[in-house]
Amino acid sequence: MEKTVSRGLLAIYLVALIWLVLFKLTFSIPYLLDGANRTLNLIPFGAPAIKNGRINYGEMIMNCVMFIPFGLLLSASFKKARFWPKLAIILAFSFVVELLQYLFAIGATDITDIITNTLGGFIGLQLYDLSNKYISSRNLDCTIIVLGILLLLFFLFVRFMFIILR
Repeated sequence: MEKTVSRGLLAIYLVALIWLVLFKLTFSIPYLLDGANRTLNLIPFGAPAIKNGRINYGEMIMNCVMFIPFGLLLSASFKKARFWPKLAIILAFSFVVELLQYLFAIGATDITDIITNTLGGFIGLQLYDLSNKYISSRNLDCTIIVLGILLLLFFLFVRFMFIILR
């Protein structure tokens, strides 16, 4: 049962992540496409990471943190998969999202985002493996699922309140 719930939560998380990264939490695709923005940065930790002459660590940290649950949920959902294939899935997902941003001109495509997203997924995978040494797999999965559901409900509540108060 935990596997089914964790996979369902992983699917919901990925949809929310796509909505956040690609669609900037908007429901209006025409509004999003109206302000077409197509930039490409292939220099790691280069142009978009630098604002006003200083490195914008906040965006990089947020990109990393947003992908930690990906690693945790991937590990809880696919226990038999080895570490490197799971990390490759995280890297590929991040790459595809950045590519779609570029193709549809709905954001800045940046190699730094791919690096920080993958680092976040790596941290999530490592946290799961480390925690699994001290906590039973079943208890760990249940904890991840409960926290994931609570965070999802919180996210939906905040988004709903933002729409109402707008």
